[in-house]
Formats: sequence, structure tokens, C-alpha cells
Amino acid sequence: MNNRKLAREYKDDFDVKSHFDWGTYYDPKSIFCGPKYDCYGILGFDYESFNNEKPTQKQITKRYRAISRHWHPDKSKHKDAKERFVKIARAYEVLTKDESRKEYDMMRYNQEAYYKKYGSNVMFTFAPKTDTLLVIIFVLLFVNGFVYFAQYNKWHKVCSRLAKAAIEDWNPSQGGTYESKELRDHAIQLMEATIKDKSEDTTTTSTKDSKKKSSKTTTKEKKEKLNDDLRPIIEKLAYDIVDFGAGFHKPTWKDLVVLKLAIFPYHFAIGSVWQIQYWINRLQKKPFSENEKSVLTQRSVGHIIWEFATEEEKTTMVKRELWNLKNLKEWNDEREFQKLSKKEQKQYKEMMKREKQN
Repeated sequence: MNNRKLAREYKDDFDVKSHFDWGTYYDPKSIFCGPKYDCYGILGFDYESFNNEKPTQKQITKRYRAISRHWHPDKSKHKDAKERFVKIARAYEVLTKDESRKEYDMMRYNQEAYYKKYGSNVMFTFAPKTDTLLVIIFVLLFVNGFVYFAQYNKWHKVCSRLAKAAIEDWNPSQGGTYESKELRDHAIQLMEATIKDKSEDTTTTSTKDSKKKSSKTTTKEKKEKLNDDLRPIIEKLAYDIVDFGAGFHKPTWKDLVVLKLAIFPYHFAIGSVWQIQYWINRLQKKPFSENEKSVLTQRSVGHIIWEFATEEEKTTMVKRELWNLKNLKEWNDEREFQKLSKKEQKQYKEMMKREKQN
């Protein structure tokens, strides 16, 4: 009786022509009205505004007839008319059956129930198959690019440090080396040769003026000016060095990861054979061979120091038996001592002398 009364009092001012929003509802397997549309929304009802008064079957039927007439493929020229007409019929079917409508309302906010009844695998889809060859090529290009820039950065840092040490004329305590000193001397020779060629074209007046100017400058200013003049020459000489040894070289095709992977088994096999032979010699209590002494010394001091050392320095290191921890510690202490300034060396000697006396 109440439903009939509501139906009589219900005045439907629904505009079919302006109704295009059909709502949304999670229905991936198209059990109800499909994954895009809400059955209530298709017939122009807003489920959220129902409260306790849901549309009656008579109201649903009235809406269905109005909307289906408007979207009938024989009357509507809309490109989606046929598809929408089918959806309208399906929405009417779902909402006019008590069992399907009850299930539809229950599953609106209970997707777990939907998954249990109709399956949970509906959320997952397989991505398009990727070409394995293209992936491998991309990975190799990326890795090779990374290795190239890493190798270039290593080489560039050595060039920059060598150039800075030569330009500022660092002593051993500041980090200067024999190579930086040699590079600076070479740059000075080149600069003097250039000045000598230019001096033949200068006049006596300009020479006198330069003498007057030079007499006014201090020793520090002269050194700074010399360093500024040497900078471009030294930097060019430093960056012209392609290989510093110990792996600090400008990147080439030999640094390709593919090549390194190809020759890795060979190096691994050679190293394994050497190590096995070494332990056999130790078990037989044989004396160290010259090759074993060189390898052990290189492992003790490090690959970089060994590669940068001269043949004379290598011979000295081998004779000192640096694979012995005590000898290695003494050698490291001597290296640290050489890096100190003359004043610091003197202080260190006095300190060690006092320790011995005590």
C-alpha cells in the first residue's frame, strides 16, 4: 500500500535528452552492467541519494521505457546508440529481479564478496611481451656507457691532480711526485723556448721596460705569474697523457664490458693455477721464486703503487719482503714520513728519540 502511494505521489521530472552520466561500478567480469557503468546510473538514478527510499519497480520500468525509446538504434543517430540500448536493457533486467538487485546493492561496496564469487584474478592482466634481444642490447649499452664515463672520470681526476701539482710546484709533503716535477720542468723548457723565439722580435726599449716592471714585483708575485703562464702548457701536457698505468687510462674499446666478460674466464683460470701452484710450493717448503716475490709484493703494496713504481723501486720493495706484515708497516711509516715537511720531519725525529730514551 505504501509503495503504491509513493508511486502515485512520485513526480518524475527526469530529462532523457540531457542524461549522459551513467556513473561507475566495479564489475570487471560484466556480471551486471559491465566495468564502466552503474545500473542505477544508466536509468538515471543516483544511488547515493536514495537514503531509505529506493526506486520502486514501477519507477524503474517508467525510466526504462523513456530512456530505451530515446536510445533505440532505429531512432537515435548517436554512434553508441546500439551499445547503450543493450546496456539499458541489461540494467532493467538486473534491477527488476529481486535476487540480482539485492546482490548488486550488496556488492557495491563489498568487492571482497565479488572476488570470492566471481574470481579475484580479474585485476591482473599480462603486459605485452618484450623482445628479449632488445632488452639485452639496452642493458649492455647502458652498462658500457656507465663503465666508459667511470673510466673517463678516473683518468680525468689523475690528469687534474697531476696538472695542479705541477702548476703549484708541490713538494712530496704536499702530494707532489717525480712525475709532477718532471712535467713542470718540461713545461718551463717549452715556455723558455717560446720566449726566446719571441725575444728576437722585441726591441731594446721593451726589454728595459720589462726589467723595470720586473724589479718592482715580489718573489711571490713572480712565482704566481710563472704559474699562470705555465698553466695552459702544463694542462695540455697532462691531458695529452693517455695512460698513467694502474688502470688510469683514457677509455678505449678495450674497456667494453662485453670484452671484459669474455676474457674474465681466462684471467680467472690463470690466477687459480698460480694460486694452486703457490700452495703446493709452500707445502713442499720450497723457497719463494722471483715471480712469487713480485706477486706477493704487488698484493701487499697495492696494484696502483706497484704500477706507478719504477723498476728500481720495485726491486727495492721485493728485497724488503713487504709481504711480511712487520716489514710492510715499517715501509708504510717511511712513506708517511716522506710526506711530512722538513720541520715536521725534525719534530718527528725528536719525538721518536725521546720515546727511545724513556
